Amino acid sequence: MTHNHPFIVGLTGGIGSGKSAAADAFAALGIEVVDTDAIAHELTGANGAAMPLIVAAFGPAMRGPDGAMDRNAMRALVFEDSSARKRLETILHPLIGQLSQERCLRADSPYVILSVPLLIESERYRDRCDRICVVDCPSELQLARVMKRSGLAEEEVRAIMAAQATRDQRLAAADDVIDNSGTLAQLEARVCALDQTYRRLASAV
Repeated sequence: MTHNHPFIVGLTGGIGSGKSAAADAFAALGIEVVDTDAIAHELTGANGAAMPLIVAAFGPAMRGPDGAMDRNAMRALVFEDSSARKRLETILHPLIGQLSQERCLRADSPYVILSVPLLIESERYRDRCDRICVVDCPSELQLARVMKRSGLAEEEVRAIMAAQATRDQRLAAADDVIDNSGTLAQLEARVCALDQTYRRLASAV
C-alpha cells in the first residue's frame, strides 16, 4: 500500500441483522476483518490483557475457574448496576480501540473491514472509517433470528434492540447497505459487488 492509512470500511448492523455473515463473506474474498467483539472476547479470555484490571476493579469473583471473565456474573452485575457497566467500559473500550487500530494498520489486504456492533453510536470508530456499510433487515426478522439463535425471550431481545441505534439511524449513517432479508447467497452476491467497489475506492486513495 502506498499510503500509510489503510482504506477502512466500517461494518455494522443491529443484533441479528447478519453482520457476522457479511464479515465472513468479505473474509472469504481475502479481505482482512478486524472485529471489535472478537477483540473484547480476547481481552476478557484467560490471560487476556484486561483480566488483571477487571479483577482489580470488580474482585476475584468475576474471574471464572478457567481464568477468563465470568460472563454470566458480569452480565448480572452490569444489568443491576449501571455504574458497573461504566467501569467495565472504561477498562475495555480504550484497549479495544487501541488493538483494533493497530490491527487495521497492520492489515495486509486491499482494504480493511472494521466490524463494530455499535459503530453508529460510537464516534471513536465512525471517525476512523472511510465508508460505513450497514447490514440491514426488517426488525421483526432481526427479532426472530436472535430468539432462534440465542434462546432469549422476546422481551430480552427487544431490550437489546432498544439499546442500539434505530434502523433509521443506521440507514441514515450508511454509505452502503447490504439487504439481508433474503438468502445467504443473496447476501454473498451483494458483498461481492461491494468488494469490487471498495477495491476500486481503496486503490484511488
